[in-house]
Amino acid sequence: MARVALALLGPTASGKSALAMRLAERIPAEIVSIDSAQVHRGMDIGTAKPSAAERARVPHHLIDLIDPTQSYSAGRFRDDAIIAVESILARGRLPLLVGGTMLYYRALAQGIDALPAADPALRAAIEAEARQRGWPALHAELARVDPETARRLKPNDAQRIQRALEICRASGRPLSALHTAPRAAPPFRLLTLALIPADRADLHARIAERFARMLEAGLVEELRALRARYTLDAALPSMRCVGYRQAWAHLEGAFDRAALREKGIAATRQLAKRQLTWLRALSLDAVLDPFAPSAAERFAEHAGRLLQA
Repeated sequence: MARVALALLGPTASGKSALAMRLAERIPAEIVSIDSAQVHRGMDIGTAKPSAAERARVPHHLIDLIDPTQSYSAGRFRDDAIIAVESILARGRLPLLVGGTMLYYRALAQGIDALPAADPALRAAIEAEARQRGWPALHAELARVDPETARRLKPNDAQRIQRALEICRASGRPLSALHTAPRAAPPFRLLTLALIPADRADLHARIAERFARMLEAGLVEELRALRARYTLDAALPSMRCVGYRQAWAHLEGAFDRAALREKGIAATRQLAKRQLTWLRALSLDAVLDPFAPSAAERFAEHAGRLLQA
């Protein structure tokens, strides 16, 4: 088989996983997750993680890698994804990369900047400053030392403000100045197909239905069990994932279950909007409306044509 991997990207609730499963059951393929939430063990309901039965039918990679107390970076994803793709190609099968974490996809497709490693002591010091002064004040500090990066971040974007300040203090250089190094392409041909709904209302309806199902399936109870098992706090990347962030606030008494449903749906819609913005800026090999009739057959046809090109 040619050294080709196929990426299927799309916003949340657009049906990526179902389409990928159907294709992988028709041709010899294995799925590589491009999902920053599914890497966490125990976070199953709110991440729409494939079931044990689905994973038995089709091999999945880069799922359940770390505990919710741990962090996972785009750089680590790139390394892990390349290893997974190479192993799938060595078995004579098609690597099918599926997900909606566009930062991870970009890291794989375009390479990643060489940035200083995380410094736990420096990170803890910045967190202590944030508790005392607030993240907007640290955002203002970032605006003085790295105005280009600060313009891209909201004043309450704690995770990214923290990382940008950490890099500035560790290296003496702003993050924006480190984005100029040459980047490496992946060691295989990467073909990319995107799911972009023609009618946003269809996607919004799917988002509302899916979040309601997650609540019925026990999202709140899943988070309660995770909080009992691990030492978690709301600032962890795992707990900032859409759905879990709102469920955390609900468990803390910020609002009732009805409000949780509405806030979870609204946050998921905002996530989908950001994902679609990323998609429209990418160089894509093909675009498919996931809610059009015979979407699965059209996806298989598109995939076949791309792989034969």
